[in-house]
Amino acid sequence: MSTANTISISSPADFHVHLRQGDLSELVTPHVREGGFRLAYVMPNLIPPITTTVQALEYKSMLERIDPKTEFLMTLYLSPNLTPDEIRKAKRAGIVGVKSYPRGVTTNSDGGIESYEAYYPIFEAMQEVDMVLNLHGEVPSDASANIHENPCSLSPLRIVLEHATTRVAVETVKSLGSTVACTITAHHLALTVDDWAGQSWNYCKPVAKFPDDREALHEVIREGHPRFFLGSDSAPHPSIKKSTSSPEHGCAAGIYTSPILLALTTHLLESFGALDKLEGFVSKNGRAFYKKEVTADDAMVLLRRRNSNTNTSKRYSYSWKGQEVIPFWSGVDLEWEIID
Repeated sequence: MSTANTISISSPADFHVHLRQGDLSELVTPHVREGGFRLAYVMPNLIPPITTTVQALEYKSMLERIDPKTEFLMTLYLSPNLTPDEIRKAKRAGIVGVKSYPRGVTTNSDGGIESYEAYYPIFEAMQEVDMVLNLHGEVPSDASANIHENPCSLSPLRIVLEHATTRVAVETVKSLGSTVACTITAHHLALTVDDWAGQSWNYCKPVAKFPDDREALHEVIREGHPRFFLGSDSAPHPSIKKSTSSPEHGCAAGIYTSPILLALTTHLLESFGALDKLEGFVSKNGRAFYKKEVTADDAMVLLRRRNSNTNTSKRYSYSWKGQEVIPFWSGVDLEWEIID
């Protein structure tokens, strides 16, 4: 049910989130539900990366201990040690996807891919058992990176291009068939290049592009295209790593949106005339592609338009056991809020 001032959403799902490890994970994992989401598709780029079924299940168990009410969908990191037998084992254990990172393009991607040719048997096994290949939507600045066309027929392999940032990416995905989908982050709906150049808190990988690229993201959401859906790429870093940089490490790439994600996404979609597409974008489209359909038993999340005359408690940062993270648009009054 929706009115001018309230919106009801069926079980929102975030199909790309980083939940880290150790004390930082203890801090940020509960923020998935705090931000309005009931399902989290968890990225595997930890230290060391999640490359086996056993590691993925151990990580899932840890996350469920922190928040037993959130559904965590697990992924493996595409690496040379991955085998077709491990893919089949992972599928039997309920692991949903395999994430491919180009080498060195983002956080903890030093073990990423330089050539896909060696992985064709992996992709064939994934196609066989119906696992999803998640492609980090970015290429190295070194254009000599060696990525080849696959000579095998992998058309049934389900593929998700992660966090699109350009008009070319949107148009490419639209031109492909029903087995190819695309995630869009909330922050890329807000930012352009001018917002992150010289502003470390808005720096992420892939970086936000030009106004026309951002408009392409808006357009495809207004269109209600069923193969585009929310994947927040919410990526927490300790505030000290975002506020400072060094010649060796630079500023940490990542924007943290989990605690405000549903309210932020609602605010942004309304700003460019797509509020009527909210439920499709944050719930139905992604769940349909991943075959995690909303059921009658799934919880509804209620939002209401914030009363500007009422003082609200804004969170500028979150901290626990010496870990501090600062969310995107810290302290900004969003137009919408979740009803507890």
